[in-house]
Amino acid sequence: MSPQPCSCVQGNSLLRFAPVARVRQKRQEGMTLVITLVMLLIVGVVALSSLGGSERNLQIAGNMQQRQEALAASQAALEQTLSSSAFVRDPLAAAASPVPVDLDGDGTADREVRLDPAPACLRVRPIKMAELDPAATGDLACLGSSSQVSGRDFSSTATGDSLCGESLWNVSASVSDATTGAQVRIHQGVAIRIATTDAQNACP
Repeated sequence: MSPQPCSCVQGNSLLRFAPVARVRQKRQEGMTLVITLVMLLIVGVVALSSLGGSERNLQIAGNMQQRQEALAASQAALEQTLSSSAFVRDPLAAAASPVPVDLDGDGTADREVRLDPAPACLRVRPIKMAELDPAATGDLACLGSSSQVSGRDFSSTATGDSLCGESLWNVSASVSDATTGAQVRIHQGVAIRIATTDAQNACP
């Protein structure tokens, strides 16, 4: 009688290796979980960083806009003041009060510009007779005449100076925004024709 094959060894092998496979599967599931958590953490950090960067960019853009508006308001206030006849008559009095500026044209002042410090006269330059036009009405007072004169030589005076001088002024305009902290200050030079008799008072 021939011996029968026995499957007990094979069965014991299957029983012996089955727990090992289950341990390996659990380890793989654990590593997958750890990797997933790490990836979620990285994604969260990147998202928070992007959000913070966007907020900073918006803040920078807002501050730049406020600064540009303040600069435009300062320039508009300077042009408004320098083009007025009141500034020609008395620069210090014309610049004493704040200048309201409407930037968007809605009838409401958006910025209040201060001409501070007060305009300063830097120097007075005598205007020479040769620089004036006897045919120009605005030059007659400087020539010492009330009517137009032609063919007259005004360069034969001792100094060649007329009765007028050109005063050079430095005017500053400043704007401060309490909300954003934006501050702008600009300077502009302007020349004003004055009588030489007023030069000492205008520019001591």
